[in-house]
Amino acid sequence: MTKQNPTAATMRNKDDLIVIAGAGGFIAGALTRYFHDHGFTNIRAVDKKPLPEWYQRVPGVESLCLDLTDPDNCRRAVEGAVEVYNLAADMGGMGFIERYRVECLRSILINTHLIEAAYRAGVDRYFFSSSACAYNTELQKDPNVRALKESDAYPAMAERGYGWEKLMSEMFCQEYWAERGLKTFIARFHNVYGPYGTWDGGREKAPAALSRKVIEAKDTGKLEITIWGDGNQTRSFMYIDDCVKGIDMITHCDDLIATPINLGSSELVSINQLVSLIEEIAGVKLERHYDLNAPRGVAGRNSDNTFILQVLGWEPSTPLLEGLAKTYAWIEQQYYDRKAGKHTPAGPYNGMPKTY
Repeated sequence: MTKQNPTAATMRNKDDLIVIAGAGGFIAGALTRYFHDHGFTNIRAVDKKPLPEWYQRVPGVESLCLDLTDPDNCRRAVEGAVEVYNLAADMGGMGFIERYRVECLRSILINTHLIEAAYRAGVDRYFFSSSACAYNTELQKDPNVRALKESDAYPAMAERGYGWEKLMSEMFCQEYWAERGLKTFIARFHNVYGPYGTWDGGREKAPAALSRKVIEAKDTGKLEITIWGDGNQTRSFMYIDDCVKGIDMITHCDDLIATPINLGSSELVSINQLVSLIEEIAGVKLERHYDLNAPRGVAGRNSDNTFILQVLGWEPSTPLLEGLAKTYAWIEQQYYDRKAGKHTPAGPYNGMPKTY
């Protein structure tokens, strides 16, 4: 029998104010839609991107264009809130986080100011989106890596830039609970993908980037693909629907207050295997070229889901092939919409160079 975990729907009034930071982007945009679809009528979505550039705009949601590195904007964002979800950060795939470490590190300002504003505003629950990049990189040098458990973040040797920002922000969340009594919740995401995500422009992650490359190859008739690294790097990839459901359950589980927890699939694949799955979906076989000088990240990373299964009796379970098929179909539509001159917001933003 599936465990019935508390969720926002079972703990909150439907008119309680929920604030979602980073809502113009992929995961937070999906989370905004998730709460809206579960009947919540008082949602404030915040992002620094201009409103026309938001990946999703959910009807009936208060949408604000605010840069949350500014403390005054943070105070405005959380005013009257009961719950705050911080998913705002400068981030992207490996091409972005390896080349723009300063921008990634500066995201610490968002959490620093937002959690203080939430505390001062009397917010009841505060969620922080961390990352598997917070884990010790010394444990990720083999493609046949053992799955990472929560304790593997220490002794600390996080991914430069982005990973250290996440680890430090986790510490802020833990100390706000220990010292000030603010209920904080921390999930370490493992490679989230799905429709309405970044698919072009330099911030996209491997499933979207490779899907786009396959679509381009089919469209142009040039049946070849360039893969970053040797293709033996291993990862697990979590479908967006599993991610938002997990965020909801984690944020409403008092056994997880100020306790980092993995939120990711345990289905490990190599990048070469990922390409093969996308080729299967597309019905095409491509000649592969390998760019050994491109950013490739750690050799291997997977999620150990022992803890989340123990606490929630649940883990992300959407099969990779199933999630990829939906993602590929959406990106294909975006690709041809753009080719036809239509506006496709989940692509390049803010003049960032194309890195994939």
